[in-house]
Amino acid sequence: MSDVTRILLAIHRGDRQAPEALLPLVYDELRKLAAARLAHERPDQTLQATALVHEAYLRLVDVGSAEPWDSRGHFFAAAAEAMRRILIDRARNRNRLKRGGGWQRVSLDELDVADNASDDDLLALDEALTQLAREHPQAAELVKLRFFAGLTTEDAARALGISLRTANRHWAFARAWLYRSLQAEN
Repeated sequence: MSDVTRILLAIHRGDRQAPEALLPLVYDELRKLAAARLAHERPDQTLQATALVHEAYLRLVDVGSAEPWDSRGHFFAAAAEAMRRILIDRARNRNRLKRGGGWQRVSLDELDVADNASDDDLLALDEALTQLAREHPQAAELVKLRFFAGLTTEDAARALGISLRTANRHWAFARAWLYRSLQAEN
């Protein structure tokens, strides 16, 4: 049993010191996941990778409600999901009229820089991904790990405990399914 798995079990059992021991072991990988995900966000995104890691980590290791993780891969899959939810919540908040609705902050120095993905696109993707998860959960998990966590197909396959060939098949299917779903909305 790896140190990470042992500490995850201790967190689940309610050990209040375990989260402090876990962070140094997983921080670098979580930071890479967050940075990879934020690289696909809008240029005016104010959330930094460090803040995303910390917010996701706090959600994951809350001793009162910590999930039982059976492996390192399971923990990182949960981290990818937590990061996805944080980014989706932020996109929803930005779209609320109370918070400025459709207004966008524009830097006069960077007027010619195009947005990578609008909040509407991110919300449409989340809705499509939620539907995909209902119909094809393993394919949806693979998309979350690839798109939101920035994992390679090989790493995502390892985290899900499936073969690379199966992961490639799920990835091709999920991309086609999501493309069709998003095109139907437009």
